[in-house]
Amino acid sequence: MTITYLKSGKPEAERAEDDAKVRKIVEDTLADIGARGDAAVRDLSEKFDKYSPSSFRLSQSEIEAAMSKVSARDMEDIKFAQDQIRNFAQAQRASMTDIEVETIPGVILGHKNIPVQSVGCYVPGGKFPMVASAHMSVLTASVAGVPRIVASAPPQNGEPHPAIVAAMHLGGAHEIYVLGGMQAVGAMALGTETIDPVHMIVGPGNAFVAEAKRQLFGRVGIDLFAGPTETMVVADDTVDAELCATDLLGQAEHGYNSPAVLLTNSEKLAKDTLAEIDRILDILPTAETARTSWEDYGEVIVCDTYDEMLQVADDIASEHVQVMTDRDDWFLENMTCYGALFLGARTNVANGDKVIGTNHTLPTKKAGRYTGGLWVGKFLKTHSYQKVLTDEAATLVGEYGSRLCMLEGFVGHAEQCNIRVRRYGGKNVAYGTAAE
Repeated sequence: MTITYLKSGKPEAERAEDDAKVRKIVEDTLADIGARGDAAVRDLSEKFDKYSPSSFRLSQSEIEAAMSKVSARDMEDIKFAQDQIRNFAQAQRASMTDIEVETIPGVILGHKNIPVQSVGCYVPGGKFPMVASAHMSVLTASVAGVPRIVASAPPQNGEPHPAIVAAMHLGGAHEIYVLGGMQAVGAMALGTETIDPVHMIVGPGNAFVAEAKRQLFGRVGIDLFAGPTETMVVADDTVDAELCATDLLGQAEHGYNSPAVLLTNSEKLAKDTLAEIDRILDILPTAETARTSWEDYGEVIVCDTYDEMLQVADDIASEHVQVMTDRDDWFLENMTCYGALFLGARTNVANGDKVIGTNHTLPTKKAGRYTGGLWVGKFLKTHSYQKVLTDEAATLVGEYGSRLCMLEGFVGHAEQCNIRVRRYGGKNVAYGTAAE
């Protein structure tokens, strides 16, 4: 096996050191919010966003005022994107059915899909107002039937971002707050004097948002660990360097720590892409961010075979995987660890990020090994139930249950079964126990 790194990113030790710094800051911040509530949230908003309104929650008139600033074309585009995302989410929801089966005569088992009762949806701002994230979280929660949807995004230039507010409102948010970063996540999860806590936090964000969700998991549910964006281009010589470089830098511009990886079996394509990246960085308006991200986190890996490419791709488990080869469907059939696949030169990650209909909140930092991305099913809890309808079934299951409880030494458990056997099993067991 020959796997060659033509370019590597920061060593793992340095990345771990960065993570440790973030972890400590978030821990202290969440403790402060837990202790001081609204006062802490206001201090953090003033510090990070220079924003301190009388209320962080938008009133109906403030929502309408913000939406009035959105151009007709932008509003039309938002509605088109929401139509695509709603259609796919509704199809996903329709695939999840409640079930009830009679497993043996008189024994009924079933499950119900029940919406989470309150969800906090974080929509990132930072360098770029992530309007699409409102569709992905708020709208999908609405399709799932969540009865209380809270949405929050940071201010832009000292005021709510009009398009984000429009997307939240049209998507079905019941409460909209203008709060950013870990203070928004902490406030929604922990609650304050003016914000009731939610049962679940969803949405992507920077390293601090992702770490806040990690630390809060257990106290509240989360969708998944969705931190700084990651992209991988899996390509062979059926495509050119311009396409590969464009797809890599298109995601590297997200932030200063966005991994972008080219995985190929063509050394010529690898070298040409490196040169093309240098060319594009000289003209890309977001080059200041993309260049830092590429220098610190970019990688170019050359393999001998498609099997090696598959192995490396599954090991890295990137959030976005753009596959442009002569065997795209082979990768679809065989890849097991990723956030989302983008198959063929005609599609791209930006389609998935903004409009095509799939959800863009996806697993990062190898979480694709054990979870997929946000979807309507994340907002549903599947709860089981049981019914025993006949004396015969109560006796049969009770006798087995009693013996299995005694096998483990649980006498009290066994007696729960025994009393049913005595009551419903007829005269032959009226004075005995099924455990005997």
